[in-house]
Amino acid sequence: MEFKYRFNKPDNYTSAGSIVNQEHVDEANRNNDSNPKLFSKLKIKNMKLKNRIVVSPMCQYSSLDGYFNDWHFSHYSNFAKGGASLVIIEATSVVPEGRITYGDAGIWNDSQIDGLKRIVDFSHEFDTKVGIQLGHAGRKGSSIPLFLEGARNSNSIPSNDPSGNGWNVYAPSSIQWSDNMSIPIEMSAKDIENVVESFKDAAIRCIKAGIDLIEIHGAHGYLINQFLSSTSNKRTDSYGGSFQGRIKLLLEIIKSVRSVWSTEKPLAVRISADEWVTENENGWNLNDSIKLSEILESLDVDLIDVSTGGNNSKQKITSKPLYQVPFSHEIKQSIVKRSGKLLVSSVGLITTANEAESILQSNSSDLIMFGRAFLRNPFLPIEFANQLKLRIDYTLQYQPSRIRYAN
Repeated sequence: MEFKYRFNKPDNYTSAGSIVNQEHVDEANRNNDSNPKLFSKLKIKNMKLKNRIVVSPMCQYSSLDGYFNDWHFSHYSNFAKGGASLVIIEATSVVPEGRITYGDAGIWNDSQIDGLKRIVDFSHEFDTKVGIQLGHAGRKGSSIPLFLEGARNSNSIPSNDPSGNGWNVYAPSSIQWSDNMSIPIEMSAKDIENVVESFKDAAIRCIKAGIDLIEIHGAHGYLINQFLSSTSNKRTDSYGGSFQGRIKLLLEIIKSVRSVWSTEKPLAVRISADEWVTENENGWNLNDSIKLSEILESLDVDLIDVSTGGNNSKQKITSKPLYQVPFSHEIKQSIVKRSGKLLVSSVGLITTANEAESILQSNSSDLIMFGRAFLRNPFLPIEFANQLKLRIDYTLQYQPSRIRYAN
């Protein structure tokens, strides 16, 4: 049976993850007597967020034929009850052959809408907004789910595998990600046209599911990222060569999605701001990302979600706490310098409230995406509020467990 609150909520109650009042903010965490920015509200187009704490899209590899099921409902509903302002559904493929693995979620079929809508409707009961990351894996498709044997060796499942779990993969050029992965088929102009149309069709299904935000996945070495980088895109037609040629697919997808996704609804793009390869490799870099950010804003993109890496097996990533924040900071400052309005999010090994608050206070981003931290604790906003000695509302049914601070 569908859950809905069947009664009026208490007058002094807002929603899980919202500040109750300012009385109990620790003096050390005040900024001109204001609440921590991490728990401040933000409006993006017609979407109102109760705090800046966002669940980053994380693949669950738990679908059959792309359908959302009880696992997904249980997984995402916990974040809504925990007080996240926005939950972004995992990378969801716009076509079957665009999946990373055979366990990926999909939205290429109308029959896949209901499972997604169930998650959205439940989350909305807790004033949590729901986004979705639409993607296509390109040459990194037909892979093994991350938690299974062989996945860490970046092995592909052959298209003729007896399990039936493999398929042909496509890319801008016929270049493998690594020696253990399938050689992709170079996409024709018609293949590209079909992919662009598939993103548009997926966006229409997202509208029917009640999704609040769409994020186009242009990062981590998947299809769009493959087109962006000269290390993976060796095409000689209008989709390759120059910077303008390599970004053409992304721009066409944005325009196609925006043709059905109202300008009042927020649209995001996740990018890998740097490829983490040497200059000699001539990979995608921060300067390219800064240049791209201005173009994205001109196309009515509202948020650039800044990650890094994933497109090159030669990458040398210096992984440490907040290691990707310098990239979001530089992009954000470039937007400020030109008086732009594009919002920026940071992601990557951000684990404490003070770390998140420092990123926001330094104007390195406007939102913080948390991944593994939410897997460890779906009620992460409560943990962060406790770290900041801040009083927030819990899910109504869990209010009796709220920590009380002495007046």
